[in-house]
Amino acid sequence: MKPLQECRLYAFVDTGYLRGRAPGSIAQQLCNGGADLIQLRAKQSSPEQIRRLAEEILPVTKQAGVALVINDHLSVALEVGAEFCHLGQDDFFGAGLTRISQIKTALHPGGSRGAHAPTPAPRLGIGLSSAAPEQAVRAIAAGADYLGVGPVYPTGTKPAAKPVTLEYVRWAAANIRIPWFAIGGINLGNLDAVLAAGARRICVVSAILNEDDLAAACRGFKDRLPPIPSGT
Repeated sequence: MKPLQECRLYAFVDTGYLRGRAPGSIAQQLCNGGADLIQLRAKQSSPEQIRRLAEEILPVTKQAGVALVINDHLSVALEVGAEFCHLGQDDFFGAGLTRISQIKTALHPGGSRGAHAPTPAPRLGIGLSSAAPEQAVRAIAAGADYLGVGPVYPTGTKPAAKPVTLEYVRWAAANIRIPWFAIGGINLGNLDAVLAAGARRICVVSAILNEDDLAAACRGFKDRLPPIPSGT
């Protein structure tokens, strides 16, 4: 599994963009194209449906040495043995959590596990979204493994979210010392501007999933991402 510090292209299996394609097949094409992380995002699905999707995708990602991220659902991530779970600010801080270390305690009060409690993964990494410097500072203090920085541009995946613009990307480049990924409306047309603002890692959803050849679409982004300097 590639270390998080070395990951540059974060791709998605988003059920809103399946277009009749099998999630496992999409994951395979993303891996073939050079995706370093793959998030399963299924906003309209139940936890049980998400678990089944994850169980279809996980053998593909493990075989390719690509980490799987489960969006929103901590219990599913723990149950299936995903490497990461990604949470929004409201999902984490809004749930009364202040430290990443509290997550397993919250899932298993008192440290005991019931008959249906998930079996913890050896090490579940946590990513948190951020849309402003104060959110990034709070997420880093909480112990997040990585941050999402955005949405940089308007995006159909979160149409109500106000874009943070390249100003926040510049702030992130100057101030964030853990891995962070620019996200939101990034495509090949604006990629150079995002990189010029200081991003070295990016998340791409629709600009890959809307293409017919997903592996080629991934390579189109991966080939334009600069190497990450050691220690950043």
